[in-house]
Amino acid sequence: MSVNHYRDLLVWQKSMDVVVRCYKLTETFPSDEKFGLSSQLRRAAVSVPANIAEGHGRSQTKPYMNHLSISMGSLKELETHILIAKELGYVSETQISKLIDDCGEIGKMLNGLRQSLTPDS
Repeated sequence: MSVNHYRDLLVWQKSMDVVVRCYKLTETFPSDEKFGLSSQLRRAAVSVPANIAEGHGRSQTKPYMNHLSISMGSLKELETHILIAKELGYVSETQISKLIDDCGEIGKMLNGLRQSLTPDS
C-alpha cells in the first residue's frame, strides 16, 4: 500500500482514535481538573497524531524523524497522565486497560515507522 498522505498511516489513524477516547474519558474527571490533568492529558493525546502529520509534511527525513520522536515523547506523557488519573481515582483499571494497550501498540508502530525511514546501516 502506498502512503500518499499522513491519513493513510495506520499509526496516525489509531492515534486519532485514542484522542477521541481520551476526550471522552476526561469528561468524567472532576470539574476542578478542567485546567489541570484533564487539559494536560488531552494535549498530550492530540500531540501524538499532530506530530505524525506535521512530520509527514516535512520535505526531509531528518525533520520527519524528529517529529516522530516528539510524538513518541507525547505518547509516553499521555500514558503517564492516564496512570496518574487512575492513581487519583478518576478512572478505573477497566476504563484504561485498552487505552494503555493501544498506547503500547502505537509506540511499536512509531518505532516501525522510524525504522522504515532509516537507511540500512
